[in-house]
Amino acid sequence: VRKVENQSLLDHTSAAVSLSSNVMHKLYLSEMYVAFEKSVLFFFSRYRLMPRLKKIFLWVLAVYIAIPFIVKLCPSIQAKLVFLNFVRVPYFIDLKRPQDQGLNHTCNLYLHPEENVNIGVWHTVPAQLWKDAQGKDQLWYESTFQSSHPVILYLHGNAGTRGGDHRVQLYKVLSSLGYHVVTFDYRGWGDSEGSPSESGMTSDALYVFHWVKERIGKKPLYIWGHSLGTGVATNLVRHLCDRGTPPDALILESPFTNIREEARSHPFSMVYRYLPGFDWFFLDAITANDIRFASDENMHHISCPVLILHAEDDTVVPFHLGKKLYNIAAQSQSLSGQKVQFIPFPISLGYKHKFIYRSPELPQILRWDGCRRSCL
Repeated sequence: VRKVENQSLLDHTSAAVSLSSNVMHKLYLSEMYVAFEKSVLFFFSRYRLMPRLKKIFLWVLAVYIAIPFIVKLCPSIQAKLVFLNFVRVPYFIDLKRPQDQGLNHTCNLYLHPEENVNIGVWHTVPAQLWKDAQGKDQLWYESTFQSSHPVILYLHGNAGTRGGDHRVQLYKVLSSLGYHVVTFDYRGWGDSEGSPSESGMTSDALYVFHWVKERIGKKPLYIWGHSLGTGVATNLVRHLCDRGTPPDALILESPFTNIREEARSHPFSMVYRYLPGFDWFFLDAITANDIRFASDENMHHISCPVLILHAEDDTVVPFHLGKKLYNIAAQSQSLSGQKVQFIPFPISLGYKHKFIYRSPELPQILRWDGCRRSCL
């Protein structure tokens, strides 16, 4: 009994010591916090920072509140943010000289889809023709379309030009695989004339498509769109399929379902995403400019093979939007009987939004002599 009493006494003593230690620790933290708070207040009062911080806070708050109303009153601002055609990166490059970007088997030319609209175009021949291409003119480049090599019409995304670094690297990969690559800057981008719009971008793509088609005849012609260019690509291919002249395949890199869902998920919208009336302030301002890029709707009118490529760590166009578009395509009646494939690239690869061209698997996916048999 005495042993039990002693043990009980020891337990109570230990518990009391532990409780006392916890109380002392909390008191110590509380005193430290009070001391820190006093030090901060002294610092701000000493240097009269509080009034300045209040002014800064009020200015930031005023700007935060004003921006949605400015966007609503001036929808053209939202259109500029969608297109970002005024962001010309890399800066200080001469688009007339693709060889300065390492494309010394590329010809620069200009096409005229409409009156007062000239668009800059690059035609990169397959790498196998590199030596023959040195010093040749546009007529020689056009004559190479008579070779057996297939063609990819590449539609780039917003911002930058046809000379963007990641775009140039993709042209090189595709050229090394035996493709002709034809790419261009939409009206309002790069050295192309005119003002950007969804309908204008689609018209430019349609014009370049027909320009290429007239020169290659029945040789394979694939449409490749990236980011915002996937919206242009599905617009173009829907138009072609509705007229019974589909391309040989449609390749979508980092696609989205429609511009409203993409804008809601874009990093730019993060600070306003949960603001009441977000759709009314921002998304309605986009559609007020006749900007829809409704790839989800277009999929129900497309009748050619579709390949979708998307990196899981894409922070510009979230991976789930590409997956959602694939599910829509896979269930589309117009695509029944056509191959629809989705290829994800794991986060561990770090390809994000622009760097799928680095994938060592891409040549196998896109090897032109077996493209339709193996992946499309």
